[in-house]
Amino acid sequence: MEKRGTVLMQRYELGRLLGQGTFAKVYHARNVATGLAVAIKIIDKEKVLRVGMIDQIKREISVMRLVHHPNIVQLYEVMATKTKIYFAMEYVRGGELFNKVAKGRLKEDVARKYLQQLIAAVDFCHSRGVYHRDLKPENLLLDEKGDLKVSDFGLSALGASRRQDGLLHTTCGTPAYVAPEVITKKGYDGSKADIWSCGVILFVLLAGYLPFHDSNIIEMYRKTSRGEFKCPYWFPSEVKKLLARLLDPNPTTRITICKLIDNPWFRKGYRAVNHKLQMKRDESLRDVREAFASDADEEEEKKQATSSSSSIRPASLNAFDIISRSSSFDLSGLFEGEKDRRAEARFATQKPTEAIVSKLEEIARTERFRVEKKDGVVKLEGSHEGRKGQLAVEAEIFEVTPALYVVEFISIMESHISINQHYIRFKRIGLDQSDK
Repeated sequence: MEKRGTVLMQRYELGRLLGQGTFAKVYHARNVATGLAVAIKIIDKEKVLRVGMIDQIKREISVMRLVHHPNIVQLYEVMATKTKIYFAMEYVRGGELFNKVAKGRLKEDVARKYLQQLIAAVDFCHSRGVYHRDLKPENLLLDEKGDLKVSDFGLSALGASRRQDGLLHTTCGTPAYVAPEVITKKGYDGSKADIWSCGVILFVLLAGYLPFHDSNIIEMYRKTSRGEFKCPYWFPSEVKKLLARLLDPNPTTRITICKLIDNPWFRKGYRAVNHKLQMKRDESLRDVREAFASDADEEEEKKQATSSSSSIRPASLNAFDIISRSSSFDLSGLFEGEKDRRAEARFATQKPTEAIVSKLEEIARTERFRVEKKDGVVKLEGSHEGRKGQLAVEAEIFEVTPALYVVEFISIMESHISINQHYIRFKRIGLDQSDK
């Protein structure tokens, strides 16, 4: 057990123990340089390695770096030694919402305010492809102003975790708050499962007890799967109707967040959250890498970082590839939904690979983009945040002949408008020769 007064990594002075679990302890701490109060989560590397939980910890870090929002506990930085991983997080003084509910049910206006803040956070997470999967009052904290903060993303999932059917399949969460489709193990939509949990939370805030509680867990699951719950007499009719939509056992007809936000009861006193995102993508990725990287990984990363633009080797483009890229022969609509298709743009140029990469790097410097180069692909990540994150563009260079190259852009995030704007910029700097 770490001693009070210990200074970690010459940055944080440890205070009292706030809580502990099987693999981690959380301490109150102070930033030595700024005096800022923080919470330090200390994870034992050996223990998580032994039980195979490293991927879960990596995912938690990655997720928390994606979701900077006023109603989500902020992760400041991640540090590591050979034996420990340290999360420096926002210290939320008010404790768990659970403790407030344990004293008795909340007034309607108070419960509505917490639901509004919870939905604001959950909606933001979903916009970034993050599904919490363990929403409950114990994971909702309150700050000194009484505002709600979502915490504990240890069971969260990213959109990339979905299988080919577009669904998540890992059964997880707290039984009393888990959506019925999660229990059936047939796959589920993470956003719909989170909405169900929000419905259970609203019921608990207003009633002071669970809607599907039963001492026999099998019986509780039966009630959950059928949506069998009874609202107490003091619930307003508007709330009863809303809960029927939130706790609809059929995920396809369950209310969506967009429709929830338009609900008259929900909108009373509602204020949309205005916030500015200041996450630095390069720092967040470095946090994840450094926390888990071996010496061999670090050496390989150094090699990649020092590689010159001449090491980019464009892929060859044969006649079939050229035909398949023609809009007249685009068959992707037969296999992909509109949501799955990414915005693309391409042009031909006689400039050599080195000149193409040099121009890409020039734009990256001008726009403050982060650049990664590997196997004929140059990836650019923007520093400005939108609803779905930073603009991320992959430029893949293809060699048609020794004197002709095709550069294909694929938008990884943001809209086709963004990629077209950058495509126009390439035309202006003289790389694009497709119109000659």
